[in-house]
Amino acid sequence: MCGILGICGSDSVVGEVYNGLNALQHRGQDSAGIITYDGQFHLKKGNGLVQNIFSVKNIERLGGNIGIGHVRYPTVGGGDAEDAQPFYINSPFGIAMAHNGNVTNHFELREELEKKGRYHINSSCDVEVILNVFADELLRVKSQEQMAETIFRAVVRLFKRVEGSYSVVGIIANKGLFAFRDPHGIKPLIFGRRGNDYCFASESVALDILGYQVERDVAPGEVIFIQQQTPFFKAQREIFSNSPSAIRNSQSHTPCIFEWIYFARPDSVLDGINVYEARLRLGEELAKEVSKRALKTDIVVPVPDSAKPAALALSSLLKLPYREALVKNRYIGRTFIMSSQEDRENTVKQKLNPIKSKIKDKRVLLVDDSIVRGTTSREIVNLVKNAGAKEVSLAITCPPLRYPCVYGIDMQTKKEFIARNKDEEKIAREIGVNKLVYQTLDGLIRAVSIRPFVFSSGRTAKNKYCTACFTGIYPTKISEKMFKEIERDRLKAQCSGVTTF
Repeated sequence: MCGILGICGSDSVVGEVYNGLNALQHRGQDSAGIITYDGQFHLKKGNGLVQNIFSVKNIERLGGNIGIGHVRYPTVGGGDAEDAQPFYINSPFGIAMAHNGNVTNHFELREELEKKGRYHINSSCDVEVILNVFADELLRVKSQEQMAETIFRAVVRLFKRVEGSYSVVGIIANKGLFAFRDPHGIKPLIFGRRGNDYCFASESVALDILGYQVERDVAPGEVIFIQQQTPFFKAQREIFSNSPSAIRNSQSHTPCIFEWIYFARPDSVLDGINVYEARLRLGEELAKEVSKRALKTDIVVPVPDSAKPAALALSSLLKLPYREALVKNRYIGRTFIMSSQEDRENTVKQKLNPIKSKIKDKRVLLVDDSIVRGTTSREIVNLVKNAGAKEVSLAITCPPLRYPCVYGIDMQTKKEFIARNKDEEKIAREIGVNKLVYQTLDGLIRAVSIRPFVFSSGRTAKNKYCTACFTGIYPTKISEKMFKEIERDRLKAQCSGVTTF
């Protein structure tokens, strides 16, 4: 899971790209990068947080009124500096690109491209594969047609080759800014405007902070091209739902439901659904499950921060005191997207500290968003017990996670899931709680309650969510070979002391 941003404006955009990436920092803490264009590309990227990578000198060097940026949470690749985004190539035209997602046939495409002899993939980052496939298709369809039509045709062909999840922003030298979203719309991408300036971002919060008015979400299987006509830009867009070759792929909108559970900022709106409101409803649905267990509870305590709205709604419905008795050190990153197990374990101890006076001799009901490996939950439960809690129970706002995510979340092998072959009672014993309560899948879907995606043509798309990590049902074709390649790649990285995620 990463954050992307693309801006074209009348003046230098690097300051806005920098500020926008800071607003998206929660989506990736491993690396960041910005590339701008003013007749030539200017790139700066590296490992670390946005504020630590870019100096005043860097910012001054990144000139141009068109730019894209990226914050990375590694999925494919070793997380080394050479895997940081954006990437660019010199031919055709000169193209720069960044993306959020995970290409499931990355290994196959890499081999296919390199066999052609014209392409060399220099990193293990899957956006380099997307970039070279896009370049390959541009060369195939390049004609006397307008640039917009050339791009649209190239992306239609790319959709047939690139599998998995991908929301993309890119620059074509001397032409303009483009963005597209995979045919299932698995990863978010939103489009905004401010006068003659345009912005694409992973979340609406970036547009809010930068002062852009939200136009709409980029539709599944859509590409938007902002043609540069200095000092103005003209937006051209094409929704491929009307193309016979693409109707088959664009019928179903299956966004990743984990965005609303955990990843997105609560002040964002994704695909028309307010994240904070969705998390309140998660708490209301979870309260129904808790009430069935007749738990004896003195206080409800959220695990900060993403579980706070759910815990608040749950406590209100069950008429239980709500106490923020775990204090978060805001200078420590999100443990779920830490790059190694050891990092996660050490970080939990530094990240949270209990208010003992609120916990001592109380029967505590903790509310958290998810349990993946169980390590973080076990550490938090021990923390609360050591603070003097009489009993500790745990309520989770999503169902048990049991299946690998192949679309860009750090849970890509079956062995990682504590719930893989265990019921609630066994998991409760393993993490040390008196009672464990999970959200139901129906409750989760009701809480997020997505509406049908309406294209600008008026056509509506069928709506489901990607709930593969709970159900094992994937919206795209995933072969057993792909699973084995992903697992082999991760194990290889772990053995070499490098983490792939």
